[in-house]
Amino acid sequence: MSSYYQVAVNFPKINSELTYKSSEELLIGDLVNVPLGKRKSQGVVMGVSSPEQIDDVDNSKVKELEGKIEGSFSLDQSELEIYKWMSKYYHYSLGKLIFDSLPKILKRPKKPKFEDGDGKDLPFDLSPDQKEVYDAIESGLDSGFSQHYIHGVTGSGKSLVYLYLIKKVLESGRSAQFLLPEINLTPQFVKMFQAYLGHKVFSYHSGVTPSEKYNIWKALKESKEPVLVMGVRSSIFLPIQNLGLVVVDEEHDNSFKQNDRCPYNGRDVAIKKAQLSNATVVLGSATPTMENYHLFSKGAGGRNYYTLKNRVGEGHFPKLRLLDAKNQFKENDPAYPLMPETLAAIRKRLEMGEQVLIFINKLGYSHYVQCRSCGHQFMNEKCGCENNLRYFKRRNLLSCAHCEYKQPLPEKCPDCGSISLLNKGFGTEKVESVLKKQLPEYRTERFDRDEISTLKDLNDKLDRFHSKEIDIFVGTQMLAKGHNFEKVNLVVMLGVDSMLNFSDFRSTERMYQLAKQVAGRAGRYNPDSEVLVQTMTPEHNVFHFIRENSFDGFYKDELMLRQICFCPPYSKMTILYFSSRFRDRVVKTIGEVANNLQKVIATNFPEVRLMGPSPLTIEKKANQFTWAIMLKTENVNQLHNLLNTFEQNYKSISNVSYKIDVDPVQIF
Repeated sequence: MSSYYQVAVNFPKINSELTYKSSEELLIGDLVNVPLGKRKSQGVVMGVSSPEQIDDVDNSKVKELEGKIEGSFSLDQSELEIYKWMSKYYHYSLGKLIFDSLPKILKRPKKPKFEDGDGKDLPFDLSPDQKEVYDAIESGLDSGFSQHYIHGVTGSGKSLVYLYLIKKVLESGRSAQFLLPEINLTPQFVKMFQAYLGHKVFSYHSGVTPSEKYNIWKALKESKEPVLVMGVRSSIFLPIQNLGLVVVDEEHDNSFKQNDRCPYNGRDVAIKKAQLSNATVVLGSATPTMENYHLFSKGAGGRNYYTLKNRVGEGHFPKLRLLDAKNQFKENDPAYPLMPETLAAIRKRLEMGEQVLIFINKLGYSHYVQCRSCGHQFMNEKCGCENNLRYFKRRNLLSCAHCEYKQPLPEKCPDCGSISLLNKGFGTEKVESVLKKQLPEYRTERFDRDEISTLKDLNDKLDRFHSKEIDIFVGTQMLAKGHNFEKVNLVVMLGVDSMLNFSDFRSTERMYQLAKQVAGRAGRYNPDSEVLVQTMTPEHNVFHFIRENSFDGFYKDELMLRQICFCPPYSKMTILYFSSRFRDRVVKTIGEVANNLQKVIATNFPEVRLMGPSPLTIEKKANQFTWAIMLKTENVNQLHNLLNTFEQNYKSISNVSYKIDVDPVQIF
């Protein structure tokens, strides 16, 4: 006799479970093949019913399941709970969410790769400040779910506190998970934790092959002993048994937010995972997000907040020196974009046997290429992105920052035929080129995604810098994240003004965070250290707070502005994006949706504010026009009920797609 199964199907916008039948005995959590219309799909069994329990189903219309997926494993109840919470909170198809996160299923699995810890004695004793934080968290490790925030300045030794906590949890027989924002931080932590933990350490990130990912999933499903799992955002889905501790380092980092598929925040999912596992969760950063600083510093909901205000050992905070870049040079200056004071400071440090970091948050040689004769600018005409193409000189390529489009740089202008082409603006490749010409006796290399595409590239670059084979690193945000460079006492920041000009209420917060994180790479072993910032706006308030090392002052000032504009943390925010290849269609659709939502809000959800519709700052990307509606409220229940109403009533329009982004980190 057949049983009925409720299945979450791997298909977009299907938010309810579909009913299938099968004579094969299946369990909740089994991964199965299913027919879906005229196509084949996959799904997860979410419920089981006997024929007697379902009396309103026409048996002849119920389709037959096509069996379990070969080589697959079942999801247990704890895994399904986190998926169900995410599907409900982020308003995303449950089946698609699950299959988006699972590794590629293999029929011939191999033994997983992992590293056994050496179990050495811990390298350093905790300082009095560190021990006070450790003791406060350690005392509650066996008391169920609790939330903690370590707000420690760069170089304060947060990592050592994490290490002590993880070791304690593993020794108690429970597992731990350590989340990092990006792959480039993983190697140094893996190396440190392997040395001092006497347990298996699994590493999970984009550098791990599909085969290895599958093997890690299988091994963790079957593991009976405590393990440490280290990884980036996607590792939050790993099935860790008997989880006792979750650590999220650099919690402020936007890399924890996924922007494609389900736009979830790995940090927030980690907190929920700890809650569902009855585990302790610890967040840490030198520059907390406004939202978490507001929550934890007030002790809201039993949250605990700790500060580490001093660097360990001989570490000192670098001095900030602002260089007014207005009217300082022309683009034909051979040292452009480096001011004379900047070059002199770099040379002085190098002559002292030190190393230097140069930060510029733009890739490539130039922002765009323009014809000197007629003014033509090279744009992405293939997909219509309303943006200039960046120039990468080494590869002689023009590249779009918003899609995959690339083309060789033509020898002459397509409009007038002139061969006189001008590079405008600068990126990491341009700065590297200038330094090699201005300081040829020193070794300059880039530290960015254009140069580093694999974990091997990353390790090689870091090893060569630590061994002083490289004198100057020119890099993007990759430089700002967690690295400990002993010989770096000068950091230079270029092109920071563009960050302050974004039409995003978080732009000043991001500037503050980035400057503090970049500055944190200098002066860890030397009191004579400094950060040079070339800026067109040295009078900007954010630089005052950075120079005075006034975290409290900056956050107080910023929170006041957030309250005035009703922005997070004083409201919950969601953005509805609508996209189409046809501008008139997306404008018409989003206008109708906004009008309907306003009527529903007025009647049923009066605490929700609707803003828009508006086009994105760059309206057309990858041949798609995109417009958005913003929703803000203090009433979270009203917000989610409104989104549920929208999903139930929205009639799909041909060639118009939509996406719901709950708790967005970027605005338009």
